[in-house]
Amino acid sequence: MRFSEEFEKRFADMLTHYPTKRSVLVPTLLYAQDEAGYLSDEIIHEIAQRLELTDLEVNNVISYYSMLTTKPRGKYNVQVCTNIACMLVGGEELLEHCSKKLGIKNKQTTPDGKFTLEEVECIGACSWAPAVQVNYDFHENLTPEKMDKVLESCK
Repeated sequence: MRFSEEFEKRFADMLTHYPTKRSVLVPTLLYAQDEAGYLSDEIIHEIAQRLELTDLEVNNVISYYSMLTTKPRGKYNVQVCTNIACMLVGGEELLEHCSKKLGIKNKQTTPDGKFTLEEVECIGACSWAPAVQVNYDFHENLTPEKMDKVLESCK
């Protein structure tokens, strides 16, 4: 697996800021995913080797974080929170609205590869519910109309 020069610089720099190699695992996975689109078996193995971990240890971390994926996603990953705070003020309805608007269901990607829709447990924005995360951008206090504007801005 060959990463870009930018990835290699970031990786080398991160190693100098943490007491152990393992500490750079999550940011390294995020950078690798941003570069490749998802975390393939090859990427997982490469990162495990670099950080002196097993593939299983890396996969365990990937399975814990909803922002990490081993399957290709759309250019825009729309994560709709349906945890209790968001659910009580319309999170499930917002998920259904996005599903209809995009023509896909949970964990599916639009045929053009532009959007992936994902129901998530919590994105840590309970005070501003209902909330959605699109890639790394948070959107809070949403209504279906506001969500339409978010989706339109991605096009």
